[in-house]
Amino acid sequence: TPDMKQVKVVVPWPEGLHLRPASRIVAGVREFRSTITLKAKERAADARSVLGLLLLCASLGTVVEVEVAGEDE
Repeated sequence: TPDMKQVKVVVPWPEGLHLRPASRIVAGVREFRSTITLKAKERAADARSVLGLLLLCASLGTVVEVEVAGEDE
């Protein structure tokens, strides 16, 4: 949607987007009602899914696009 917010971030963790940071992301987005999607290397994941975030296979330096759409974006 055209009113969706988007930002690009770079994975800062030497081990990549592994279990610990993925769990922190999931906990951090819990308070929002909007749909939050992370995209990396032609893969997309719901920010509320630890497994989905791990399956992005985002290593150190990977550019991740964050898309937020909804009432509290």
